[in-house]
Amino acid sequence: MPTVEGLTVEGQTQPLNVDDDAPRFGWVVADAPRGAVPLAYRIEVARSDAALAHDRPDVWDSGRVPSPASFGIAYDGPALSSFTRYFWKVVAETSSGTFSARSWFESGPRRPTDWADSQWIGKGGHGTTAAPLLRREFRVGRGLSTARLYLAAGGYADVSVNGRPAGTAVLSPDFTDYDKRVLYQAHDVTALLKAGTTNAMGIELGRGFYGLTNPDVWHWEKAPWHGEPRVRALLRLCYADGHCDELGSGPGWREHDGPTLLDDVYGGETYDARRAQPGFDTAGFDDRSWRPAVVMPAPKGQLQAQREPPIRVAQTLQADVITEPKPGVFVFAFPRVIAGWATLAAQGRPGDTVALHYGEKLLPDGTVDDRDAHHYFKHGFQTDRMILAGTGRESWHARFSWKGFRYVQVDGWPGHLPPGIDAVTAQRVHTDAKVIGHFSSSQPLLDWVHAAAVDTLLNNLYGLPTDTPMYEKNGWTGDGMLGADMMLRNLDSAALLAKWVQDIADTRTADGAPLLIAPNPGWGLGRAPPWHAAYVLVPWSLYWQRSDRRVLAEHAAGMARYVDLEYGRSPGGIADTELGDWVSPETAADGENAPEDKHVAATAYLYRMADTMARVGSTLGDAVLAAHFSSLAATVRDAFNQRFYDTHAGVYRGDGDLGVRQTHQLLALGFGLAPDAQRTRVADALVQAVHAHDDHLDTGALGTKLLLPVLTATGHAELAWRVATQVSFPGWGFWRAHGATSLWEHWKLASRSRGHYFLGTIDDWLYGDVAGLRPLAPGWQRIGVHPALTHGLDHAAADTLTPYGKAAVSWSRTPGEFRIDVEVPVGAVAELRLPEPISAALTESGQAATKAVGVHDVHACGDDTCLEVASGRYRFRARLP
Repeated sequence: MPTVEGLTVEGQTQPLNVDDDAPRFGWVVADAPRGAVPLAYRIEVARSDAALAHDRPDVWDSGRVPSPASFGIAYDGPALSSFTRYFWKVVAETSSGTFSARSWFESGPRRPTDWADSQWIGKGGHGTTAAPLLRREFRVGRGLSTARLYLAAGGYADVSVNGRPAGTAVLSPDFTDYDKRVLYQAHDVTALLKAGTTNAMGIELGRGFYGLTNPDVWHWEKAPWHGEPRVRALLRLCYADGHCDELGSGPGWREHDGPTLLDDVYGGETYDARRAQPGFDTAGFDDRSWRPAVVMPAPKGQLQAQREPPIRVAQTLQADVITEPKPGVFVFAFPRVIAGWATLAAQGRPGDTVALHYGEKLLPDGTVDDRDAHHYFKHGFQTDRMILAGTGRESWHARFSWKGFRYVQVDGWPGHLPPGIDAVTAQRVHTDAKVIGHFSSSQPLLDWVHAAAVDTLLNNLYGLPTDTPMYEKNGWTGDGMLGADMMLRNLDSAALLAKWVQDIADTRTADGAPLLIAPNPGWGLGRAPPWHAAYVLVPWSLYWQRSDRRVLAEHAAGMARYVDLEYGRSPGGIADTELGDWVSPETAADGENAPEDKHVAATAYLYRMADTMARVGSTLGDAVLAAHFSSLAATVRDAFNQRFYDTHAGVYRGDGDLGVRQTHQLLALGFGLAPDAQRTRVADALVQAVHAHDDHLDTGALGTKLLLPVLTATGHAELAWRVATQVSFPGWGFWRAHGATSLWEHWKLASRSRGHYFLGTIDDWLYGDVAGLRPLAPGWQRIGVHPALTHGLDHAAADTLTPYGKAAVSWSRTPGEFRIDVEVPVGAVAELRLPEPISAALTESGQAATKAVGVHDVHACGDDTCLEVASGRYRFRARLP
């Protein structure tokens, strides 16, 4: 029976901190019969569930809206109040009946005045780097109904109530440019409080990117917002009689230097268990020796609700083996490369110090490689230290830093006996983005690549897409741009990427150009259109994958200003860049540009941005914007072809190129720069360039994203298959053959990082061509099902959760039969495209596919046949000779 499920507000299920003036509703119609289509909806909002149950919405009633929409529908009622639970109901009318479901959301502090009962507090400048502990006791009356804690921080805040964590979030709230925006989170702490008695709240503050003291090459310690960590907390207690009390941070709170003597997101943490304050977050704790907390200046940024999921501990891993490469030095090896921290359990004397060194690789002598070869950090790197209290078996883990690692080296293990296998466990930590996409096939290498790609993406999600959890932890714009489609297809990452687009916008200089990393402390003023393109292309990916028009509308003016700026500083339409096709196989293992003319990539990305902006204008109904950038794109395209296309040889060349560069041909073909009449010649040149490398890739981060899809689209799917499945250098199979459990930063074995996703964009090809599942319209409203049936594969499957619901394909073949199962969500249609020999024999449910319920509009698609397929589940079969 059909149901309405997956009710969300701003992409969240029952959020506690909605601060939008017009929050957007969404839902999914599931288990509907084949061919069901949405016809209309009605959204009702009320202050009580009972009002909705009796169809008496006292806040807003959209009325019946004839529309197939089921997500992105903005609230259009009276202004929402702060600190209010709203109940809402959707009535979804479909061709198969009308169905409804109810849910709720809460608004948090929506106005600055809502925070009036709280102030920013910390320890001030007491001359130590120790993380401050803050506490406050308070009384809770009888008849408590709900308790909500709203919390913002400069840095990270670890909060507990009556000795129990306020929530499951860690390393929170997410960081931003604190001069522009400061995020707050909401916690339901009702169950943690004791009515009719005294309660206590405790907060430990970490420095995060707000108050780093360890100098680094990006100068986070000199960021404009830099200062001691601080917090603003507001506890709102509401009672059964309807009245509410508020308790905020400010005078009356007490502060003390805690046991975390040093915390640094790059260097690690030093924890002195002898200085622990057990029970400081419970009532009755003696804090007479503590200082009054200092009221501190507020960060300049505007307080906003954090919409993306928080960072959480996702999994605990046990070590596979312990080695002792040197006397007294123990190395714990875990199953795979992860990001997070380790928990140490040890017993020793007071003052014994145990050091944990984290690394993704081992040195030849078997110790952990935690070297900082580039000298990014002045003091220390990826090292935690625990000073024991001598109270028996003690357990501790870092709270304000994370590391990329597979190995943990323990120095200073106390006692005469070696550690047991359970002395160190590893915690995977990342933004809690749900996995929404899956891929599998009959080729183990491809399955490994996909799994490693998803794991590596998760290892790099920390409130933004980072570029290695071990080394940089920065939001490099080009890296995130290349991986955005992969993230959105595999992970519920739309809110995180929308937040990151704002981070990019916040980096812009006075002339409108974004910087290279976002958020940004004022570093990286270089010019790099392929990286800056993230400001234009990530919003477009959000629109294409999730149909998010709002992010386009909010940033269109800024995007347009930047693209105009880039064109204005590109003489004759030819752009320049400091960063081109980064880490192609022949480059140094620690990273550099490919040996080719960077003007080609720069100009190609200028065109791509201009072309995209023309599409943005059309999408937003801005004909002037669309016409302006359509003209600009045409000018750049002409300049690109005039400057770089060798009409005699049929290849694209730049000055100083080392041979025929695969990436130059890929940019011309993949971005639509090559004239239609020349595409076959250019594709042939690309094929010859691949053959020249023994059917291996010769691409860096920019070219790798395009290589296999372009080869397949130009009729060379078998060559794409050979490139993808190579096990010798360079390629993904080469990594796997050498024990990789994640994606690397370079093709070479000497790659600095083993935790970088930007060479893993082969995943685009796995979904779109191997399984054959891709969006043909924004938000997957039209779904393409077109597997590239290469000879090396006899099965592939993929699915993803689109805004309309699950879309899936699974195909297989035996010598006598071809099978393909397709699932199309309600609200979408699919275009199934198959070669003529298969389509001619295709059946569904025992009858000719062309006569099956839900199959429409059968027509020729070049040499193939296309069938339009309505919503539902299908099992197509074809007997083959």
